[in-house]
Amino acid sequence: MSDLVALTSITARDDAASPSRGDAPAGEEAGMSEQAAPPDAGPQRVGRRAVNERGACGGAAVDELAERRVPGAGTPAPRSRKVFVHTFGCQMNDADSGRMLELLGRHGFSATPHPEDADLILLNTCAVREKAEQKLLSALGRYRVHKARRGTLLAVGGCVAQQEKGRLLARVPYVDFVFGPDNIAKLPEMIERARRERFAETGWMPSEQYLFPRADPEAARGRVTAFVTAMKGCDNVCSFCIVPHTRGREISRPFLEIVEECAALAGVGVREITLIGQNVNSYSGGCNFAGLLRRVAALPALSRVRFTTSHPHDLSDALVEVFRDEVKVMPHFHLPVQSGSDPVLSRMRRDYTVAEYMGRFEKLREARPGIAITTDFIVGFPGETDEDFERSLALLERARFDNSFSFVYSPRPHTGAVRRLGTAPEWTEIPREVAVARLERLQAMQRLISSEVLSRQMGATVEVLVEGGLDGEEGRRFGRTLENRMVHFDADPSRAPAGALLPVLVTRSHANSLSGEIVGPA
Repeated sequence: MSDLVALTSITARDDAASPSRGDAPAGEEAGMSEQAAPPDAGPQRVGRRAVNERGACGGAAVDELAERRVPGAGTPAPRSRKVFVHTFGCQMNDADSGRMLELLGRHGFSATPHPEDADLILLNTCAVREKAEQKLLSALGRYRVHKARRGTLLAVGGCVAQQEKGRLLARVPYVDFVFGPDNIAKLPEMIERARRERFAETGWMPSEQYLFPRADPEAARGRVTAFVTAMKGCDNVCSFCIVPHTRGREISRPFLEIVEECAALAGVGVREITLIGQNVNSYSGGCNFAGLLRRVAALPALSRVRFTTSHPHDLSDALVEVFRDEVKVMPHFHLPVQSGSDPVLSRMRRDYTVAEYMGRFEKLREARPGIAITTDFIVGFPGETDEDFERSLALLERARFDNSFSFVYSPRPHTGAVRRLGTAPEWTEIPREVAVARLERLQAMQRLISSEVLSRQMGATVEVLVEGGLDGEEGRRFGRTLENRMVHFDADPSRAPAGALLPVLVTRSHANSLSGEIVGPA
């Protein structure tokens, strides 16, 4: 982790559903985040058409910290209040946690990496899999002692909060309030309200009034990479996915606002931007996604542009052409396929066949030779036969994805698959032991393919964007290649400062990364 990054994280992974290598895209647990509080930079009121700047969300002035409750927004408190944020889930949640910390920093809070010191503990949750909900309840149990000892306020945000609403308050009586992703801008007022009552704030905001919080560039000073939200929500109601129910309909930020935010981040030293959204390539904020990428890539101070996550049906010819033309758009594309069986894809409501998917896949590889393509698989989906699963293995062998993030199907409330489970032979529930055995076979094949991909890098000189030093390993630095592969190498910060683009000769390959040495004079 970078020695310059003002963001620390502790990562926990579910081994039974973990990727074969690399950092997980949307849906994985991303651990705990802590970030220094920045100066003021208010959110914006945006819809699909208009942008109107606002200041930071206000709140009534409050007195000092109450004996049992944390005060909310308003005039600065006589002493600094401390907040601890535990983030589960995808890059969208990471970005949301950053915006929450920035907002609270303008209302008298400073971040702490120690929950026992916090006046406020926020848990930003993920609902993609049932396992994440179980981890939330476990974490709440651990943090309960801090409430009993010092009156710490406990709040749950994110997708589980949106899914469960007031039921979570009934289930966990020591939680003070619950709030959904659309209500982050109200956080200071909610803290003040929590002094008086327990509540759930999970209403949807109309698209014309939706607030996209603007990232404060000062909070990113010294960082090499940053996430920038391009859109939120998803209009693809896949039968396995709860995201439309927890993140709502698609809303895109106006492209001028996004480009301005990227330029501001580049101005404080950020060299790589990742545009994020639940279905980012369906972006429609005044231009299409291909147009947005070209505008961001045109910023002279930026070196690299990435994005995640995409849906195959929004992989347009215009987007493929961006990979052919724009050298700053990195040769890495996460393109979830979910299954190699057409009947399973149909039940998943994925609106493409394997042949159509592979057609888009091949266009990408033709446009950008050497591009690294990664994907997602779900195994054990209702009605998946042995033949269906073998087709997924065959697709993996044919496509030879650089990496795949694979999971056993997890029934989620409100989804089409749950409503149909057991209603017909093709919706038969797959026994857990069968699904796990299939997952293990698929991941074993992916590990072999990924190992071969990394081994082919031996002897190559690759461009590495230095991100910082390895924790606990003095003299060791790390960065990523154009294809998003991690590279470790020996160097001191003066030779390999964070943000530098350096040629590195690959000398070893590992299960999840590469090692090498800087090419050129010491």
